[in-house]
Amino acid sequence: MSGAGHAAGHPPARAAGRRTHADYTGGVYGSMLAASVIVGAGTLGSFPRVELVLLLLLTGGVFWIAHVHAQLFGERLARHRPDRRVVLRVCREEWTVVKAAVPPAAAVAVSPLLGLGVQGTQWFALSVAVAGQVGWSVAASRRAGAGRRLIVLSASVNLVLGLVILSCKLWLKH
Repeated sequence: MSGAGHAAGHPPARAAGRRTHADYTGGVYGSMLAASVIVGAGTLGSFPRVELVLLLLLTGGVFWIAHVHAQLFGERLARHRPDRRVVLRVCREEWTVVKAAVPPAAAVAVSPLLGLGVQGTQWFALSVAVAGQVGWSVAASRRAGAGRRLIVLSASVNLVLGLVILSCKLWLKH
């Protein structure tokens, strides 16, 4: 890793900091994206659960590709042509965008076992996405060595953002 940091023109510490940033911002972003997909899909009326699971996973995949593309071509192409090792590293770093879509998709998939209808499924999956968003932000803060106050602030900000998404669902239904 340190060689890759030097090759890209970044000292090893800065490259490691950027990797940690990418890992967790992708999770927070992916969770918010999943919540938004659930709200958007819910406003269109009834839908099969399989379609929502696929929509969540495919949207996460598309945004993962967009993040990888932005990382590789937005910054690196201007300096150096990315090699296979760099491409694979960036793909791994940004994978949390997709990972964040899995728990809400799993919530949709298991919702029939819990006896949930369409509305209950949407609320359950949305709650899982918001909880993931808060969880990713706490993990990011802890990994960055933040103190307790900053961790609570980060979690609170992400909870408020999640509640804004929940409010959008309520507002769009009325």
